Amino acid sequence: MDKYNIDSHKLVYHVNRVNDWLEGENIYPIYAEISPTGACNHRCVFCGLDFMEYKPRFLDKEILEERLFEMGSLGLKSIMYAGEGEPLLHKEIGDIILCTKKAGIDVAVTTNGVLLNKKLVDKTLGSIEWIKISINAGTKETYSKIHGTNPNDFDRVVDNLRYAVGVRAENGHKTAIGMQLLLLPDNWQEVELLAEKAKDIGLDYLVVKPYSQHLLGKSTAYKNVKYSDYSHLACALEKFNDKKFNVIFRMDTMNKWDEGKHEYEQCLALPFWSYIDAGGNVWGCSCFLGNENFYYGNINDNTFEAIWTGEKRKTSLQWVNSELDTSQCRVNCRMDKINKYLWELKHPVEHVNFI
Repeated sequence: MDKYNIDSHKLVYHVNRVNDWLEGENIYPIYAEISPTGACNHRCVFCGLDFMEYKPRFLDKEILEERLFEMGSLGLKSIMYAGEGEPLLHKEIGDIILCTKKAGIDVAVTTNGVLLNKKLVDKTLGSIEWIKISINAGTKETYSKIHGTNPNDFDRVVDNLRYAVGVRAENGHKTAIGMQLLLLPDNWQEVELLAEKAKDIGLDYLVVKPYSQHLLGKSTAYKNVKYSDYSHLACALEKFNDKKFNVIFRMDTMNKWDEGKHEYEQCLALPFWSYIDAGGNVWGCSCFLGNENFYYGNINDNTFEAIWTGEKRKTSLQWVNSELDTSQCRVNCRMDKINKYLWELKHPVEHVNFI
């Protein structure tokens, strides 16, 4: 019941862009992840970007808005505001979201939801395709321990979501609103409780996903977790599914984590996406932030077009194609499923005409 293909990928819906790539053309990305700020109001025990040290830096709104219209004209179709910090801490995030939509780019937000207040919901909800709330427990006590925050934040997030659901219904917005839980030994016993709460609020879904050890992450407490221990939850959670709500239990991705290997020998997905950090730096991969081999340029210094067609990016792609050992990459990176798909296109099996 994963109608959003969250445990798969959607590159199959962009055949023209894929075909241009197969023909060797320089394509612009379909999707970008942008971090409006490096600051965060939580200190989650599993945080994969803790090595970025939660620096209180913020993207310049005027420069970003100029780049948004440029990127939209170049063919960028979607942006997820998330990143190494809490995106809603940016004081001008509301205006940024509205500008993104005005630039013809679909908007998504991944947030802990504490700052998803009434004013922001009223202002932006109609311009957002989906909002995903990271909430990694079913009780405020466990939530506080995992998120490294005040237990009262749990109730605040729930109240914010109830309000957002009400505004959506009242105004006929199409925004998908859901929760996401990172399944851990510390919270697995509360997954059903959270699913019940999410459904009661009126959300569209709860995603249950596996942990993935970031290559540079300081936190390593869960690097040996095995998801075969929790596979029984998939059946237990089915009782919550109906036409309006479903639990997306990412079993395929969990199995991939347990196997710990990739099904491709090269990273081919980089032309289809990009990452912009809170300092305006453009990277080819969010798993290698700070690694000059993946650095393209900075939107404060150059246009996105100049960065995307520049020498730094050309050199980066050459290095990735010839030097990068994907067996050392992060398991279940954001582009993992897309890489598998592109690898199969580049290396088809025999008898492909027998469809």
